[in-house]
Amino acid sequence: MNLSNKQKHFLKSEAHHLKPIVMIGANGFTEGVLAEIENALNFHELIKIKVSAEDRETKKLICDAIIRETKAEPVQQVGSIFIVFRPSEEKKITLPK
Repeated sequence: MNLSNKQKHFLKSEAHHLKPIVMIGANGFTEGVLAEIENALNFHELIKIKVSAEDRETKKLICDAIIRETKAEPVQQVGSIFIVFRPSEEKKITLPK
């Protein structure tokens, strides 16, 4: 699934008021963090993740790993905040065409 620019814009506006659900700190991207992200995506579909890494390259690697492991779609990354979307079976968020 690839998101169009219109869909990304819609999801960004939906995520604007959200607080980060998952925070990745000094321990990095662990199995426990992955399980929390999976649970949050199944329940909410659209989540914010805060990645507290020192350098930009480490943040990028963690974000790429999240996308690869969860099969979610990246919506936006601004600083240490990363927004991802993955539709659940209940389809809580209806995307524009």
